[in-house]
Amino acid sequence: MTTIPLTQRVNAIQPSPTLAVASRARELREQGKDVIGLGTGEPDFDTPDHIKEAAIEAIRRGQTKYTAVDGTPEIKKAVVEKFRRENDLDYAPDQILVSAGAKHSLFNLFLSLVEEGSEVIIPAPYWVSYPDMVTLAGGEPVILAAGAEQHFKITPQQLENAITGNTRLLVMNSPSNPTGVMYSRGEFEELAEVLRRHPQVFVASDDIYEHIQWTQPRFVNLVNVAPDLYDRIIVVNGVSKVYAMTGWRIGYAAGPKALIGAMKKVQSQSTSNPTSIAQAASAAALSGDQACVAEMVAEFQKRAEHVVDRLNRLRGVTALPSDGTFYSFPDFAPVIEAIDGVTNDIELGSHLLDTVEVALVPGSAFGLPGHLRLSYATDLDTLDQALDRLETAIGVKNLMHR
Repeated sequence: MTTIPLTQRVNAIQPSPTLAVASRARELREQGKDVIGLGTGEPDFDTPDHIKEAAIEAIRRGQTKYTAVDGTPEIKKAVVEKFRRENDLDYAPDQILVSAGAKHSLFNLFLSLVEEGSEVIIPAPYWVSYPDMVTLAGGEPVILAAGAEQHFKITPQQLENAITGNTRLLVMNSPSNPTGVMYSRGEFEELAEVLRRHPQVFVASDDIYEHIQWTQPRFVNLVNVAPDLYDRIIVVNGVSKVYAMTGWRIGYAAGPKALIGAMKKVQSQSTSNPTSIAQAASAAALSGDQACVAEMVAEFQKRAEHVVDRLNRLRGVTALPSDGTFYSFPDFAPVIEAIDGVTNDIELGSHLLDTVEVALVPGSAFGLPGHLRLSYATDLDTLDQALDRLETAIGVKNLMHR
């Protein structure tokens, strides 16, 4: 057999753990197992009809050709207006890049800003792809652990201590995947004070779950709180989560003109433009009636409250309330200690999949061992079935002594 000389770059990264869990669950279903998959972060709602109709109309109009690398004028106009209307942020069209998903926008950013020797600060728990994308760009991920005792959020002192002369970028994700928690205006203000002392540090504000939150009167990100840092912050967002458009693959980024231009250049030599039809649909999503968003968010909030309550009834499990997203990130450390043959969260995930056929993602994938991520992007009946199975595997607390 021929040995394939894979690059050190590729050997240094891992496949997406969330996709690996989904793949394993799919394999077991094909074998006839009744697996309930709570691993994938994908809304169970259908894409709203007016968005689908916009795509169909685009096909009928023949919008099936190449577009500008950075997006059609229509979608860029919709993104500019979205930022102005919803976020009080002003960007020109040449400060906008439309990509094949928010993940693609982030990848373009890392390849444009990070190089050999660059350090990128990533709070943990983090979305699974951040460290590997930094590694692919040649940089060094610097992980800042923020456990449940600090509500999964880094402190200003942690940030100050982590910054060096090589620090190029800080990645912020609020509301957070996997924890569902979000930073307050006051917490952002404290982090901004640190960043002002280190002008070489840029910030990636991953706002993909912006609209899926229910504990703050209005979403804010770092650039809202610290407009003086406008030229150092790249805001990344997309249509996947809020409009149930995960398969359409449209994300976008806004930031300094020169940096967006560099990201456009990277995209021009990789994927070129995102899909023309999906761009038309996404423009309709951003510009059209937003009532569908409120309906989905209300349902996610109801599920969040129900799931967190039930998780906290399980013996040895502790779950913090979610501020948004469709994830809970409960601590299973006492459960791991109690089960023979299980020594970590990865083994616990396998144990639960094999014994009660519930698929969850191990917390180690997100940089915080001892936890499991549960996605409640599915209906309440299915969630209750899964939680019933977890009760069977783990048991219920004596609620008189909670």
